[in-house]
Amino acid sequence: MKSENAVWLKISGIAGIVTPVVTLTFVISAIASYPQFSWVENALSDLGVKPGLTAPLFNYGLVVSGFLALVFALGLFIFFRRRILGRIGVPIFILAALAFVAIGVFPENVSPRHYYVSVAFFVFFPVSMLVLAANFFVMDEVKMGIFTLLVAIAAIVPWVLYFSIRFVPGVAIPEAVSALSASVWAIVIGSKMVKQASRSNV
Repeated sequence: MKSENAVWLKISGIAGIVTPVVTLTFVISAIASYPQFSWVENALSDLGVKPGLTAPLFNYGLVVSGFLALVFALGLFIFFRRRILGRIGVPIFILAALAFVAIGVFPENVSPRHYYVSVAFFVFFPVSMLVLAANFFVMDEVKMGIFTLLVAIAAIVPWVLYFSIRFVPGVAIPEAVSALSASVWAIVIGSKMVKQASRSNV
């Protein structure tokens, strides 16, 4: 690998590892600043329109995290450059990252844009995972393929349950499960990217 690609891959991998930490820090801080928040009754996006520190913590946190996710996503082009499915899946992941930024830019009181970008994130992310899981299988990386497929399923199932049996009145739990699945994937792939960048023959 050319040195500049290795450096960028390492930077992007670190961004992938850091993104979930930043996201969780801001979201947990926003929840802590608004004691009335209910995991059962609310959506996470409700935090983006609350007074005081709550809304800025949530919205700015999503914007910062989304831009870090874009840095991570750009490095994925290097990581998945050898297969056509990777070159398809990464742009879809970038659309998910852009939608994540947009959720912070267009909070809940900016209707209908907030709804559109929220739906975009929760659709584009699992779709990108399905494509990238297929990419891993094509590359005979079965363990990573299964892992990425499970991440996609984890991001999809809570929404299927929500719309089929409405197991909770609010959407905070499905949102959180999807976001956590994305976080786990970013940390694992980010770590692999950093390791790959340290090998000169990749």
